[in-house]
Amino acid sequence: MVNLLFTISTAMGGLVILLEDFVIHPNHRGQGYGSMLVDYVADFAKKKDFKRITLLADKLGSDSQNFFKKEGFDYSHMTPMRRVID
Repeated sequence: MVNLLFTISTAMGGLVILLEDFVIHPNHRGQGYGSMLVDYVADFAKKKDFKRITLLADKLGSDSQNFFKKEGFDYSHMTPMRRVID
């Protein structure tokens, strides 16, 4: 499962995707489903002329970081920040 958020980036000059909640059930990991899902998202982005796909990977999840690096993602110079509303 994957959740895609669409927005406009003034820096990129067009539409961009924020990729969130990328989940492969533990029983199905290592079988190529994650790669197929990333390929599908990338193909969708290309067909719809999105300029960039951005994702956040948990620092504690080195396996997921390694997976996304293998799939062509690289580290950004941006630092994520958040404000939790309570």
